[in-house]
Parts: sequence; structure tokens; C-alpha cells
Amino acid sequence: FIHSSSSAYPGPGRGGSSLSRDAQTSLPREVWEAAVGLCIFQTDYYYEYTECDSTGSRWRVAIPHNLGTCSGLPTPTRGTDCSFSCAAGKFLEMSSQQCTPCAAGSYSLGSAVRFDQWDAIPTGFTSLATYMDPGPNGEESQACNSSSWTPQGVYLESSRDECTVSLVYAVHLEKQGSVSFSYQYPDNNIFFEFYVQNEQCQEMAQTEDQKWIKLTTNGEWDMHTVNLKSGTNILYWRTTGILVGGKMVKPVLLRNIQIEGVAYTSECFPCRPGWFSSAPGSSSCQPCPRNTSSNKGAASCTPCLDMQYSHEGWSECKTRPPCSEKDYFQIHTACDSEGKTQVMYRWVEPRICEENVTGAVVLPPTGEREACPPCNPGYYNTNDSTCFPCPPGTHSDGTSVCEECPAGTEPVLGYEYKWWNVLPSNMKTSCFNVVCCCTGWEVAGDHIRSGAGGSDNDYLILNLHVPGFKLPTSLAGMTGSEFGRITFVFETICSADCELYFMMVRGNMRGHLMVESWEGSKERQSYTHIMTRNASVSYTWAFQRTNQYHTHYNIHTPCALLSQSSQRSGSSSCIPCPAGFYIDRDTNRCQECPPDTYLSGHHTYGQDACLPCGPGSRSNQEHSRCYSDCSFSHMENNRTLTYDLSSLSAVASLTNGPSFTSKGTKYLHVFNISLCGHQGKMAAVCTDNVTDLANKDLTGDSPQFVNSVDSFICQSTIIPADGRGFRTALASQSISLADTYLGATVDSVLDGVKARPELYPDNPKGTPDINFFYRSTQTTASCERGRSAVITIRCNPEKADHGQLAVPSACPAGTCDGCTFHFLWESGSACPLCTHDDYHQIEGACKRGVQETLSVWNEPKLCTSGVSLPAKTSAPCEAIALWLKVGVGGGAFLAVLLVSLTCYFWKKNKRLEYKYSRLVMSANKECELPAADSCALAEGEEPEDDVVYSHKPSLLGKLRAIANKVPVHFESVQLKSSQSERWVWG
Repeated sequence: FIHSSSSAYPGPGRGGSSLSRDAQTSLPREVWEAAVGLCIFQTDYYYEYTECDSTGSRWRVAIPHNLGTCSGLPTPTRGTDCSFSCAAGKFLEMSSQQCTPCAAGSYSLGSAVRFDQWDAIPTGFTSLATYMDPGPNGEESQACNSSSWTPQGVYLESSRDECTVSLVYAVHLEKQGSVSFSYQYPDNNIFFEFYVQNEQCQEMAQTEDQKWIKLTTNGEWDMHTVNLKSGTNILYWRTTGILVGGKMVKPVLLRNIQIEGVAYTSECFPCRPGWFSSAPGSSSCQPCPRNTSSNKGAASCTPCLDMQYSHEGWSECKTRPPCSEKDYFQIHTACDSEGKTQVMYRWVEPRICEENVTGAVVLPPTGEREACPPCNPGYYNTNDSTCFPCPPGTHSDGTSVCEECPAGTEPVLGYEYKWWNVLPSNMKTSCFNVVCCCTGWEVAGDHIRSGAGGSDNDYLILNLHVPGFKLPTSLAGMTGSEFGRITFVFETICSADCELYFMMVRGNMRGHLMVESWEGSKERQSYTHIMTRNASVSYTWAFQRTNQYHTHYNIHTPCALLSQSSQRSGSSSCIPCPAGFYIDRDTNRCQECPPDTYLSGHHTYGQDACLPCGPGSRSNQEHSRCYSDCSFSHMENNRTLTYDLSSLSAVASLTNGPSFTSKGTKYLHVFNISLCGHQGKMAAVCTDNVTDLANKDLTGDSPQFVNSVDSFICQSTIIPADGRGFRTALASQSISLADTYLGATVDSVLDGVKARPELYPDNPKGTPDINFFYRSTQTTASCERGRSAVITIRCNPEKADHGQLAVPSACPAGTCDGCTFHFLWESGSACPLCTHDDYHQIEGACKRGVQETLSVWNEPKLCTSGVSLPAKTSAPCEAIALWLKVGVGGGAFLAVLLVSLTCYFWKKNKRLEYKYSRLVMSANKECELPAADSCALAEGEEPEDDVVYSHKPSLLGKLRAIANKVPVHFESVQLKSSQSERWVWG
């Protein structure tokens, strides 16, 4: 933002500034060249000062309103001393160079300027719209020609789209000063920053809490002040909307900008419409009283006509409408000693309706008495029909006296408001807006409702303060995330646009945190919010409507557990036992919940309060939560697969995107995931750093007051720093996706949450995927059962131990329906532990009498850790294998046997041949053949011839003798034959 030499001079009502030139030669040349006409009237030109020179002097020069229209301007004259300034209520009259009091109907701040009229953007302000975020393919972004800061009469409104819009104003200060402004900043979906540059467009040093503006409650105006240095200061108010999800953002509102430290003001500011200043020399204006009005620059206010009305500070009067039932309300007086209350009717103040016209209703008569409603639970009714909280250690349902809790039990501390005869002492009601003159919320017996009257866009505020929380003894020391909860029933009936906000302020946190909002008419329904930190908290309900409306609102807070020091609320019930115990229905004794079960809530009566944890999970010591201890087992094909996921227990992060909104704004989603371990602690944390930057003064507080989300899985929306010109990336819209662990299984469905394996590539490894199921208890308009998440763990030895996280390619935001989020985590650590079935042995050849045995993994290796491969073993061995030895031995035996049989049969054949020869020889001597039966030997007969053995019998002979059972007692035997011949065997 660069100023030309002429635009550096302040216009009417602006602080003085000038250029550093001396006398006539310091004047812009175009001023002298353009003065060709003759300036006769003083209205043709105006005076300005040059900047102070090195001697502390400056010159007053005349400048025509329209360059080039006249000449003959007054000669420049030396001006006032540079340290000269006017007091508040006066301005510097340039003709006489004297301080002059402002006329009635106007005001002056002296050395300061103020902008509080926004019918149009004042002179000197510039609205610049830019779009610095390129499209997904690097193309030019959408034009922002229609985006601008828009004047709305009493305030300036920022743009509602995704364009970056800057409101710029340059001012020259003669001394150190400051800038302050009032603002409304209710929506963290729009980023609002304020910074200052010098004349070289260099950003001046600012702290983060000066640069980033704090959020405000709906309807509440806050003040922001920044110190300025002397010299030229260029002020920037910059907003950027983020329309993630398509919901329109609520704009930032600006009013009452005041700058201190200018040298002078050359004109007085006129009072804005609806305001006046009656005396000359005023330093401020006052609003017109009710039923009066005024125009711009008024010295007094004009009363409205009889049939007209106006609120304080109005610029015009309006006709009074006929009175209707919306213009009055009923109240109940406090209960008297007889237990009666009186119904009273009152006009809504200020009264704007007229009851003396046709069609108008009249105020109903008052004084009717009716029975008082009972006390709220935890309170008892005294003799004078006043409700007091039950004493410590007792409880009551509000209709009976307080009773002591049975042995082994204690009261449940909490607020439970069912009857609304009077507003409870810890609740307040109010109204916020530019001008608000109406009733906030009104009690109405069995409900409380928003008040009537006032103007459109009023914020009707109802506030409930809870000083802290105190868990019952049965839950003391538990690591669970729930410290308490608030539940309320509401209904909105709107004939025009309306919106209901539910907000909270926790601890020392500045600015309200938006919890939920509802637009338009809504049927009667219940909403519950769980408190996850033990701190004091203020809950706020804000209702905004336009035109006609009606709303009923019933608040029921059964579990807002108070701090121990608070004694204002009584108790409506009793709960028993230490942490992790329930009270047995039969014995009324405390019993610890069984292993791997968790307590279902604060009321722990009966064993059915201990609910079983899901598959693959276990409970913590206090039985307050189920979690995964990073171990998992699964039976498949008669084999047990055991997993150790401790390597995945550290919090993992996944950034996906970039994604683009409908107008092309780039944003990223960051997911933080705590899969298992940590004794059930939800270790994933997502922080809203926009809130952090806006609350740097809270850095010394306890971490429990930091605006963050603790969960098993949480998500933050990130706006990159380079996309919007911010110096750092901005994180906002942090939400919890998983604050309850349901279990882990290889099945695709658990407790209504469904995994979708078809979203991922097929698993070619053969090992089953493990699905971890989670759910969030926070419901939304589109997710009635809350959000849920499924993390699919897949064995992939190719990935490092920590592995890789991914979302489905078909759902780049991690979810396809906005309610269930899916993640795929591939890792080598997700493989089952190795067992003996995962390797085999290979025996080597026998070398030099040694044989080695080697163990190798089965391929592909789909296991990790577990058993280790056995070391290589060695064993002695022989060169000839045993089978070869047996074969050779057997072959040798068969060879000997065959030789023996051959010899045997050969010997036997020789004997037969001998016998045959004998027979032949015998036949030849007698010249005749013997008879057949006497010439041959029968089988087994021995010849009777004498045989003389000259040697010992052979081994074969001995064997033969043994076979024939003939004993051998001698070495040679002489046998006598019937023949005379003698044969000798050698």
C-alpha cells in the first residue's frame, strides 16, 4: 500500500501529516504546474502543513481541491511549531492557525482521531481483496472483485468468503501513540489478524497476541490495542475465511477505531445519527435517550410522536405495533409459607407496543396463586417453602426430606434443574448487541425460555457456572477421560431465521469455545457434552433470531460433578465403592469388576455395570477404559498366529491432501493416531494453534487449559502458511475421531462399525489383516451415533518397522460418508511372531568327515521377531555312506554264498560222475550189464567199497557230514568192499 505525495495529506477529520520538503521548493511540482486558473474563493482550496524540517519548522501551503483548476493560491507561510497540538474538544483552524472549539453537534479528540460512523468507508481507508492460494494445478485463483469490508452503519463487516480481504489505513504520527478498536470475532473458521507496516512496507515487530485477535462470545464486543511508533504507520486488518464443509462463516465486525498520537486534527467529527453533543468544545457525543432520535451532527435530540417509539441511540422513530402475547411474560414469586406462588404478568421492557388500538391485547390480571413446584433434585423444602441443598452425605429427589446414603455409598454431586420457578443462583442471563434493551431468558415453571422484545440480531445469553468437578470415590484416580457431563433438552420454534449456540469457557481460557450450534426450528431433543478435564467451566447458551421467534429451553444437568469445596448443590442419589468396584445386589458389598471389563458409568450398582471389553482388548487397572496392550492372537489353519505390535505404539501422524474447497482454498488434514499401549491413555493430541497464538498469555498456565483434543485418533485442518501469506501454518477445527476402543479382530464388522477392505489393494502376502475399531461418543448432526474409525493393520515385510499409514484412494479425506474413517497401516512389525514352522533345515554334503546342517526361513518370510534361526550345526560323518556299506557287505555275502553253492554242486556232480563211471566199468568186466535195480545206487545209499582217506576231510566234507548226521571220529577210514579192488582217494 503506497501513498502518493498528495494523498499523504490528511483529509477532513484526519490527523496531520506532510512531506519532508522546505518551503516552496518542497511542494510537489504538479501542484504548481496545475494551478493555472485563479482561486478566488477560499472554498477552492484547503491548507496543509509540510513535514517538519531539520530545524523543527514547517510551512502552511494552500492546495486546490481540484488540481489544475485555479492559480493565484495564497503564498506559503511558516506554520506553527512542530510540537504544537490542540486539546480535546478543539481543532486547528488552518486559516488562523489557532485552536478553535468544536461547534455543538461535533467533537474532537485533540491529538487523536476516531472512526465510529460506517455508513460508508471513511476517506483514507482502502479495502483490498486478494487470493494468494493457487489452484490445484497451479492455475489462477478465483477473482475476489466482489469481496470487501462492508459498512453497516454502526460497524464494518468483513467478507464472508474465502478471499483474503485487508482493510488498510495509513497515518503519520508525530509522537508515539496507539491504535484501538472494538470488534466481534465469533467464528474460528475465519482467521483475523492485525499488523502494522512502516513506509517501506516492512512489518513492524509485534507479539503474537498483538497480531492474532482473540475470539469473542457471540454478541460480545472486545477491545484490542496496539502501540504505534512515531512516523508513518500503515495499519492492516486482514481476514481469511475457510469454508471447509460448505458452511458459511460468521463475519468479523469492527467499530470505534481510535488512533492516538497524531499532530493535529484539522476538522471536528460530527456526531453520528442517534447521538448528539449539546455544548461547543465537546470531546465526545452522547446517545439520544429512549423515544428520541437525531440526525448526523445533531446538537439535540428530537422527541418521537405519541404513537412512535425508539430505543437509546436510534436515528429515527418507528410506529408502535399493537400489543400481542409476545409483548408480556409471566413470572412466579418465591414460594410462601403455605407452599404457594403468585403468578405475575409484566410488559416486556422497554415497552414498544400500544394496547389502546384495535386488535391489541391487554395485560392479563395478576395475583393468581398456585402450588409451588417441588424442589430440584438434591434440595429439600424448608418450612417457609424455600429450597435448600441437602447436607453433605445425604440425598433427595426434591420431593422428600434428605436421607443419609447407605453404608459404603456416597452422594453424587451435581446440578439437576427440572423446575424453573426462580433462576438458580449460579445462573445468569443477559443480552449482547450494539444496542440491547431486552430480557435475556425467563423462567417458566417446567422450562426456561428466551426472552421477548429487543431488536433483531440480539444475542440472548444464559450462563451456568460450574466451579469444578469431583469424581466419586468409586472413580477417584481413574485414568478415564470423563470427569463429568452436561445434558440438556431443548426445542426451538422460529418463524424466521434463528440460531442457538452452546459454548464453554474452561479454566483461564480466554474466549468462548464453540461446542455445537443449531439453526432454524428444531424438535424437542437432548444433547450431551462430556467434560474430559477437571477445571472450572462456564457454559453459555446464546440464542439469536431475526423478526418473530419463540423458543423453549429445558436444561437438565445430572452429572455436572462439583468440586469438593462447593457445597451449594445437594445430591439426588448415592453411588458406591472404590475405583473399579461395583456393589453387589445381594450382599450390598463392593466387588471388583472381573478382568477385562470396564465400568459403564458413574452409577455402579450391580455386576451388569461391568461391561466386557471387546476382542483383542483389556481393561486398565481402574476398569474405566478398554485398550490394546499391543498384543494380538489369531487361530488359522490349526496354527496360532501371535502378533507383537509394540513397535507401532508410538503416536503416528498422517497428512493427506492437499484438498480444496469449492472456491479453491487449499487445506490439509492431519491425523494423529495412538494405536495401542500407554495403559489406555489417549496419547494422540491435536491442538488448535490459532487459539494458541491468540492466547499466548496463557503459556504459564497448566497444560490442561490448552485448547486441544486428546484421543486415540484425532484430526486437525491445516491451512498452509504459503497459501494465505501467514508466517506459520494454521491448525484449527481439531476433532476426536476415536475416544472409545471397541476391539481388534480379523473380522470386518464389530459393534456396528464396518471395515471396508475393498477400499484397499488386495493383500497378496497371505497373512490376515487386523482391524482395530474405534468410536467417538460426540454425536453430530450427520453422525447420530458419533464418528467411528477403523485402522487396518497389514503385514508387509518390505516396509520399515514403523511402517506407512495411508487413507483409501477413493476417499482422500479418510472418510467416504463423513462418519467412518478408514486407515491402512502397513508394517513389517505387523507380521506374526516367527515360530518353528517358519523355517526349514538343509543338510550339506559330507566333507572330510564333517557334515553341516543350515536353517533358512521359508520364502517369502511373513514373520518377525519370535524364535530365531538355529545356528549352523556340524556332525562327524564317513566318506562311504552307511547304505553303501550295507550294500557292499550284502553283495560280498551273496558272492561268497554263490561260490560256496557252486563248489557244492560241482563236488556233488563229480561224485555222481564217479559213480556212473564205476557202473560203467563194472559192466565192462562182466561183459553184461547188471540189472537195473542192482547196477545203480538209490538216493542216499553209500557204496560199500573200501575207501581210504589219506588226508583230513575238507570243510565241505565236514559240512556234508554234519548235514547227513554222520559222525566223523577219525581222519582216515578203511572200508572193505565186496570187490577185491582197492581204491585210494587222495
